[in-house]
Amino acid sequence: MKEISCKLLVVGAGPGGYVCAIRAGQLGVDTVIVEAGKPGGTCLNVGCIPSKALIHAAQEFEKAGHWAARSDVLGIGVENPSLDFAATIAWKDGIVSRLNSGIAGLLKKAKVKYVQGWATFRDGKTVSVETETGEQVIRAETVVIATGSAPVELPFLPFGGPVVSSTEALALRQVPQHLAVVGGGYIGLELGIAFAKLGARVTVVEALARVLPQYDAELVRPVTKRLSALGIEVLTGAKAKGLSAKGDALLVETSDGRDKRIAADRVLVTVGRKPVTAGWGLDQIDLDMAGRFIRIDEQCRTSMRGIYAIGDVTGEPMLAHRAMAQGEMVAEIVAGQRRSWDKRAVPAVCFTDPEIVSVGLSPDEAKALGETRIGIFPFSANGRAMTMQGEDGFVRVVARADNHLVLGIQAVGQGVSELSAAFSLALEMGARLEDIAGTIHAHPTQSEAFAEAALKALGHALHI
Repeated sequence: MKEISCKLLVVGAGPGGYVCAIRAGQLGVDTVIVEAGKPGGTCLNVGCIPSKALIHAAQEFEKAGHWAARSDVLGIGVENPSLDFAATIAWKDGIVSRLNSGIAGLLKKAKVKYVQGWATFRDGKTVSVETETGEQVIRAETVVIATGSAPVELPFLPFGGPVVSSTEALALRQVPQHLAVVGGGYIGLELGIAFAKLGARVTVVEALARVLPQYDAELVRPVTKRLSALGIEVLTGAKAKGLSAKGDALLVETSDGRDKRIAADRVLVTVGRKPVTAGWGLDQIDLDMAGRFIRIDEQCRTSMRGIYAIGDVTGEPMLAHRAMAQGEMVAEIVAGQRRSWDKRAVPAVCFTDPEIVSVGLSPDEAKALGETRIGIFPFSANGRAMTMQGEDGFVRVVARADNHLVLGIQAVGQGVSELSAAFSLALEMGARLEDIAGTIHAHPTQSEAFAEAALKALGHALHI
């Protein structure tokens, strides 16, 4: 049995964990990171990156088919577009592999020791790791828990066979003929739209009254319009009940109480994610919990001295960039710097078609705090959006009525994920409507809609 000691031990090499370890190494902290799988965690290996690769490939394939059918629109003719899905998956896997290697190289550059295996806590300072060469014990002065999250499994639709989570969906070797998606949140719709563009017949089953319930109806409307255009059937107020006896269909109870059978060679269950708090010895360190999550303070400290927790295991929002920011902060605290979590907003992006971005407060959340000014500028009045055939959508700015402090910014439209940095920066810098409106935005770009929305809130939009 091998034993090593270190200043900092990071358990989990997902976005939060590897960023924490790299930053700690840069600051001269003797750091060890343990990961059971490949570096990058869910986001890189079976989440953010591979899903966006699949979404992009699906978009390009759908676009090719669109021009084949309507070459008169732009004068572009494409004949008989075809899909080699195996090649698509190989391309996606190649991107993941390159990024895996990149993270491993960055850890090495920062002088972080990487241990592959499953870590189990013995106490608050010690873990044992089952590696390929046997058990290794690691003792650390400080520990960071970054164990992430996993898909929620439904008892009546257990994963296996035709029932898959997002993890298996991203590893399919052929496009399903019929795909039933249980759960109309962002994961379900992102993948459902992608597979519909690749040729699958897709049905979405959502128990609530509408899809994407975490976003307001105004933002979701262009997405539901696109779902219809893609031929995706959406059943809201419906409850999945299980598989048919032959396993070739999903059984559903519709909103009016009728039973419905949905043909499906694959059933994708996307009803949420849960923190990974089992299997690594949480009972040995007895941390305070906040429901299913590990309770932390504004510095990501847990209830036990010398133990921090970051990322999905600590609660919502379960976003990679939140975990990364927390990991960087914790590394600097361990190195002796003064830091705390004082973020004004964490941006959320839904990579549907069209995309949705939300930063800060929604209109309803802002109105609950007092009077507001809201400005909306449609992409149908934006020249660049027109040239991209992306007129469906808008940018919305929400601000206080008295001093015009911006409280929230949202957008829906083609490629609006790339506006998320500008939106976040505005909130982090404490921008007012006049700051945004007075900033020169390049023409012709979709970002002009941001300035125009601020002008609209001030009462004098120029282009609408």
